[in-house]
Amino acid sequence: MEITALKGIGEKTAGLFHKLQVYTAEDLVHYYPRDYEYFSDPVDLSQADPNEMTAVAGQIRGNIATRHVRGLSITSFEAVCTGGGTLHMTYFNMPYLKNSLKKDTTYIFRGILQQKGNRLSMEQARMYKPEEYQKMADHMLPRYSTTKGLSNNQYPMICVAQTGRLIEALPYRLTQAQQNVWSQIQADLTSDHTMNRLIQGDVGSGKTILAFLALIMCVANGYQGAMMAPTEVLAAQHFETLTQLQKQYDLPICPVLLTGSTPAKERKVIYAQIESGEANVILGTHALIQDKVIYHNLALVITDEQHRFGVRQRESLAQKGNTVHVLVMSATPIPRTLAIILYGDLHISVLDELPANRLPIRNCVVNTSYRDTAYRFIEKEVAAGHQVYVICPMVDEGEAEELENVVSYTAKLKGTLDSSVQIAALHGRMKAAEKKRIMEAFAARQIDVLVSTTVIEVGINVPNATVMMVENAERFGLAQLHQLRGRVGRGKEQSYCIFMSGSQKTETMARLKILNESNDGFYIASQDLKLRGPGDLFGIRQSGDLHFALGDIYQDAGILQRASERADRIMAEDTALAGAQYASLRAHIERAAINEVDFRTI
Repeated sequence: MEITALKGIGEKTAGLFHKLQVYTAEDLVHYYPRDYEYFSDPVDLSQADPNEMTAVAGQIRGNIATRHVRGLSITSFEAVCTGGGTLHMTYFNMPYLKNSLKKDTTYIFRGILQQKGNRLSMEQARMYKPEEYQKMADHMLPRYSTTKGLSNNQYPMICVAQTGRLIEALPYRLTQAQQNVWSQIQADLTSDHTMNRLIQGDVGSGKTILAFLALIMCVANGYQGAMMAPTEVLAAQHFETLTQLQKQYDLPICPVLLTGSTPAKERKVIYAQIESGEANVILGTHALIQDKVIYHNLALVITDEQHRFGVRQRESLAQKGNTVHVLVMSATPIPRTLAIILYGDLHISVLDELPANRLPIRNCVVNTSYRDTAYRFIEKEVAAGHQVYVICPMVDEGEAEELENVVSYTAKLKGTLDSSVQIAALHGRMKAAEKKRIMEAFAARQIDVLVSTTVIEVGINVPNATVMMVENAERFGLAQLHQLRGRVGRGKEQSYCIFMSGSQKTETMARLKILNESNDGFYIASQDLKLRGPGDLFGIRQSGDLHFALGDIYQDAGILQRASERADRIMAEDTALAGAQYASLRAHIERAAINEVDFRTI
């Protein structure tokens, strides 16, 4: 079996293994360690022997200084050791340590102890949090002959002061749910395993700031991070927001934006910045996974709106680095049981709490006889200085005569609303530059009413917009309508959502009225799931993927979750399952989880 068949090894990493004459999984099994490294318990500095590998515990005191000598950066500081004594620490070409290390925090320093006169010192010592080192203490770890680009160990990519300072400086407090999920992300990033985590949160629950905190932590440790969004507008929005944070809070990041519409001349410069490491946060669309994009030391990959990317695309970006941490985000809440089935290879974090200052959106489900009343309400909101979205299911007339379309509806509104109301159209058939121009004009309040298809479902953040009106609401799933509703309610003013149904069937109105009952995306998604079935949750029928012979996804939710956890544990712990006789069983269980399970992360 070729080595590229192993999860986490792409063409780039395989090429490095080829330099070591490792081409197959069998070659890897027979690639033996050259020696072993013993992690002894930390000792008092007074008991340590010079010129020996030593581990000591200590805290950083005084200033962390960095100076440059003939192109070489030298970072140094003093560590006051547990049990007494001071250790002089020196690091070469690691200037980011000045911003990464926390004073008065205990670290375990492991390296060759040197004595020069009365001063004891270490150079390029490894640093660990005490709980991390404790896991390795009294163990022997193998050391292999390596080549440039491959390392023996993944030393935890440490906690940094910048993230804490940013959290304290933000003009709002993180919700308890955000704090919990951030703790989970930090634990992953500072552990000895690769992160594979899904953040599942409702619209407006604060996923983006958590992604930014993860990127900052990655960069402060000297690595690159990338964030891939499904649309150019959303990628540009992330870039602008992160750039503003960088300027406002003096963050140690150098972000760049790379999309399909980036001009060729500018793209060439960005390629060079990414390859050299000058650009340490890379934001963009599918352009991030092009062959021409070569990363310097990519360590973290984030994909936004996960359901709009395939597993292959996510993995393609992850394979741009070596053993990369993966964080995916989805604003389409789904029941936890179904999430376990859909995302079997990911640990799941849930943001089930909205910021306290958010006013609940007021909703109404009406038929077309209320349209004139809705138009008068729109004029009233525009007169108050607010903005409006109107969503149509089709782009142009003739596609489906019984459905409203953007082109005709825009013309109708211009003849119906007050002439002072500025109205514009937006849809997916427009060129990228034209879509960007219209969205920017709407964000700048140059447009009062934006008539659009669901292209605005993700990618627009306009706090001044207070009304969302959806025509032919019966043609959309509840989860998608909830996503559209999430475009309003982002500011301090009361916001409203009008669901206009072209059908008065009892079952249709009953389904839409679920949106009147709650603004909770998880509740709405669970109701949508019951009505439409799991295969059509995202509006796409996935025949055969989520059907059970004897199970019910609702009544048996607890059993399904326990079964999933038990299967993971058995496959992680039972070495017998690695045998050839169990290969078909293992393959069957992995296929049943839809996505491959990365047992290294369990």
